[in-house]
Amino acid sequence: MVNDTVTCLNGARMAAVPGVVHGFTTREGGVSLGGCSSLNLAVRAGDPPECVQENWRRVALRFGVEPAQIAVLSQVHGNRVLRVFEGRGALQPVGEADAAVCTVSGVLLAVRVADCVPVLFAAPGGIAVAHAGWRGVALQVVQRTVEALCMATGARPDAVVASIGPHISQPAFEVGEEVVEALVASGVAPEGWIDRTGVRPHVDLGFVVREQLRGAGVISIDHLESCTYFDQRFFSHRRDGDASGRFAGVIAMKGSR
Repeated sequence: MVNDTVTCLNGARMAAVPGVVHGFTTREGGVSLGGCSSLNLAVRAGDPPECVQENWRRVALRFGVEPAQIAVLSQVHGNRVLRVFEGRGALQPVGEADAAVCTVSGVLLAVRVADCVPVLFAAPGGIAVAHAGWRGVALQVVQRTVEALCMATGARPDAVVASIGPHISQPAFEVGEEVVEALVASGVAPEGWIDRTGVRPHVDLGFVVREQLRGAGVISIDHLESCTYFDQRFFSHRRDGDASGRFAGVIAMKGSR
């Protein structure tokens, strides 16, 4: 039997923020087939765009947002933070960036991932999202998002709530030395996130993101440590290759804040 219920995970601290809805989708509740089964949220080879659009319609319904107000990004593993005032729907990105800030109610900000770290943010008067792959983390996309959200809302960093969503775990994230070097060069202290017991280093990217948030002054942080590689509820590019779909972290303000 097909599960047509959109299932999401939530961060407890973010769930307690008044006037904000959020979640990290799983693979459950969509209409896509094959390797993208079932709630794929990005146009992929073999998955018709109309399936992706229907999947997003269901997500929008789940969060009480108009499908036309979905705001997705064309993600490029950079550190640009885009200011968003309205959505363009599921199939038309609002711009090329890896993070976005919004101070308008009714817009569903989204970041799509399949191993990278999705991060959601809320502050009095605004919300934000960030796509934190290792390249973006090395370019400090997380800190830049905190700064942009605080600038847009006038909030202090210690008033920001952040939720780190499901991502690839350290045991599954074997990398080259260039990844370690790039992260260390970005200012991350080289303790607590590098495992060198194997032939190549393994990196705990979620740990690095959490430390960057703390360094940016964020105190209230959720960290959902489900591993996208080992947990079949999520899409994983490293596990499934180019055929993998994408899940999403989504957040919206409802009413006035």
